[in-house]
Amino acid sequence: MQSASDRHVYPAHWEADVVLRDGGTARIRPITVDDAERLVSFYEQVSDESKYYRFFAPYPRLSAKDVRRFTHHDFVDRVGLAATIGGDFIATVRYDRIGADGAPASAPADEAEVAFLVQDAHQGRGVASALLEHIAAVARERGIRRFAAEVLPANTKMIKVFTDAGYTQKRSFEDGVVHLEFDLEPTDRSLAVQYAREQRAEARSVQRLLVPGSVAVVGVGRTPGGVGRGVLGNITDAGFTGRVYAVNKAFPKDLEEIDGVPAHRSVREIEEQVDLAVVAVPAEHVPEVVAECGAHGVQGLVVLAAGYAESGPEGRERQRALVRQARSYGMRIIGPNAFGVVNTSQDVRLNASLAPEMPRPGRIGLFAQSGAIGIALLSRLHRRGGGVTGVTGVSTFVSSGNRADVSGNDVLQYWYDDPDTDVALMYLESIGNPRKFTRLARRTAAAKPLVVVQGARHGGAAPQGHTVRVTRLPHATVSALLRQAGVIRVDTITELVDAGLLLARQPLPAGPRVAILGNSESLGLLTYDACLAEGLRPLPPLDLTTQASAADFHAALSHALADDTCDAVVVTAIPAIGDASTGDAELAEALRSAAERVPGKPVLVVHVELGGLAEALSAAASTAPRTGTTPRGTVPRPHPVRPLDFPDEPQSGPDGDPGGPPRLIPAYPAAERAVRALGEAVKYAQWRREAAEPGRVPEYDDIDEKGAARLIDRLLARGQGLTLDTDDTCELLGMYGVHVHRALHAPTADAAVGAAEALGYPVALKATAPHLRHRADLGGVRLDLADEEQLRRAYTELAELFGKPEELRPVVQRMAPRGVDTVVRAVIDPAAGAVLSFGLAGAASQLLGDMAHRLVPVTDRDAASLVRAIRTAPLLFGWRGSAPVDTPALEELLLRVSRLVHDHPEVVAVTLEPVVVAAHGLSVLGASVRLAPPPARDDLGPRTLPAY
Repeated sequence: MQSASDRHVYPAHWEADVVLRDGGTARIRPITVDDAERLVSFYEQVSDESKYYRFFAPYPRLSAKDVRRFTHHDFVDRVGLAATIGGDFIATVRYDRIGADGAPASAPADEAEVAFLVQDAHQGRGVASALLEHIAAVARERGIRRFAAEVLPANTKMIKVFTDAGYTQKRSFEDGVVHLEFDLEPTDRSLAVQYAREQRAEARSVQRLLVPGSVAVVGVGRTPGGVGRGVLGNITDAGFTGRVYAVNKAFPKDLEEIDGVPAHRSVREIEEQVDLAVVAVPAEHVPEVVAECGAHGVQGLVVLAAGYAESGPEGRERQRALVRQARSYGMRIIGPNAFGVVNTSQDVRLNASLAPEMPRPGRIGLFAQSGAIGIALLSRLHRRGGGVTGVTGVSTFVSSGNRADVSGNDVLQYWYDDPDTDVALMYLESIGNPRKFTRLARRTAAAKPLVVVQGARHGGAAPQGHTVRVTRLPHATVSALLRQAGVIRVDTITELVDAGLLLARQPLPAGPRVAILGNSESLGLLTYDACLAEGLRPLPPLDLTTQASAADFHAALSHALADDTCDAVVVTAIPAIGDASTGDAELAEALRSAAERVPGKPVLVVHVELGGLAEALSAAASTAPRTGTTPRGTVPRPHPVRPLDFPDEPQSGPDGDPGGPPRLIPAYPAAERAVRALGEAVKYAQWRREAAEPGRVPEYDDIDEKGAARLIDRLLARGQGLTLDTDDTCELLGMYGVHVHRALHAPTADAAVGAAEALGYPVALKATAPHLRHRADLGGVRLDLADEEQLRRAYTELAELFGKPEELRPVVQRMAPRGVDTVVRAVIDPAAGAVLSFGLAGAASQLLGDMAHRLVPVTDRDAASLVRAIRTAPLLFGWRGSAPVDTPALEELLLRVSRLVHDHPEVVAVTLEPVVVAAHGLSVLGASVRLAPPPARDDLGPRTLPAY
């Protein structure tokens, strides 16, 4: 809370850009004394009815006293926020702290009156809801815990804003006024409301970019060639269903059209509404174009120009200015340095990209931060012929370039409820907000598969042009957290395509049991080995011999699919030789017809030097026209290519729909690729089943949350960040039911004996110097010392081996029951948030990196899976005849540590090491805790766009 000396300091961290319900943006910022003219102008544009609802009486204009009151704030007891577009106010909100009697007050009073006013032209856009989130966050920061509001009964819109927010509230009616009171502490319902609004707004903002009614290409050259002219041609060649305009300020005044498209010297000259502008001018001319677009009411921009953050510090500042300028007009940006966007829907047919050919319509959504990778993915998804399976289907494609504004998070929000997208594929070189990404990924993955390949994994930094928060977590940890959120993590774009095509057209397997059949014993054995390597459970391969006919394949596949002991089938095929060999088309039809009879199990084909089969499989399942002409905007069918191409898919609807199109069987040129894709599908299906019952965060009666908060406040009063001493650590952990075994310092042998007598024999003697701490392998620990003689001898040995006692820092601790030594850690990462980690203690586990991780808060199911996720977990469950340890006690410890860091964001690091888990109970023998002031805003705070 601010002190009297700094209560008037402008709180810049309250400034934020937000996405509104219709997909446009606005800026929220504190109101200052410099806003008097803006406030008066804003008030003049508000209707008399809205003014009456605000002041409960006719109030045609603001007096000088009113203006002063509404612009002079101390940012503590009186706060005003404004939503602005283009620098002009469109809505305001303010609170005034009040006491129990309703009169103005200061802290420790924790209640405030709140009131809104929204310009009529912007009502219904969700402005008031966004302002409520932000003013509530400001109030919590200033120690206000409750809002009160008085609303006229006829003002139903404002009543709905309050009642729909999800806060715990009271409502009463007195003297013709509705009186509302609501607590500001976030609840599960308020967060659900906030996230739902966020999803709708951000999805709508992307929809405005992908489903425009009109497009203007700015920077179209007068002569053929060039980026602008090329994009214009791509849009018209794709058959865009909306209006298209060509813009170049160098066009002659008498030029009316170019390439059959209306030509204009400026966006402002276009009489109709322009929804999307594709900006293909040099970077130095982009600000002028953005200003014209903003003034004309353009809703979004695709900026193809380079020369921004990827070019160095000057370009980075140019990029920041670009985003600020676009957002000031309520526009969102894809780019800069973008490759463009594609929407293959028959109602849109938009190819506003540098891709010269329109992808075939389908069910895969594709996002790439790199234009080069985007080109490669589109190319691989479109190939077919020898070793592949027909025409790829793409619903939407976004290549974001530097992703200064619209990011993968925004596109995920769009794909979540996009009926045209069944599978999402993403190539990411950086994750700007991992905490939000994992939250969105978890929700998306519960509805449709999300496959991600992450580039720049080992570079240690994001690529130039990507302005992101730096995570301190290793890549393996980030990958584990993504998998926990349901993300299918793959390592290459080949695996990205392989997995995506399987998931797009085959049902999820019910388990890991795999039937293998085919006409090659060797290929079957290779597939069998590949299944074992992926953790699958293959059945013995069925060899149909090289003389197998299409009928033999049909019968074998039908039998395998009907077998309750298998969950998926891999068909292997090699070319047959001889006049009686099975034709590719005949074999493909046999496999397709057998698979259609049992649509609940996935079927994959592994083919070797059999390009015709892949082509035939595509033909057997394709719904594409079979005439000699190619529909406009599609990629023509090429001649068969070499076998080691990439698998694709034809346009078709979701599988399993009784009235849907034929089912596609994906084909792969290598057993390892097919099985790897199947393995990812099996793991994803298992995650989907577990996600249906996510578990709960248990409540513990012995947790003293308020006492811990008071202790933390008292400790932080000493400084900005500190590592707690032993006594404070034990006290704080004890308030959450985590009890640490006492360790008494022993600077001398006599002190060690005294400590042992106080604790009771047997005891352990440990060196706690940094280079020896938790390194029993170095000999700095002596255990089971039963009496004084043994203790003094051990003390002398340690001193002889490692140096003087002041260098060793020896401690004495009562012996704990024998068990398995483990380590529990929690850390607050600046990008990923709170992460709970678990592993076995010791050098071997550290060397192997055998740690498992979960995002906080951890549920009971998360804790159970965390214990079992490490490779050395069998040691906890009776490996090779040893006694199983008390894993329920270990899971409870994990849950208590999770609660501590979740309840108190000031706790930025916790380490419990070692935690000895015995057959009955456990003992925490060492602990450390670090505190730091919490961030002003976190993922529980109000909706905001990344700051620029």
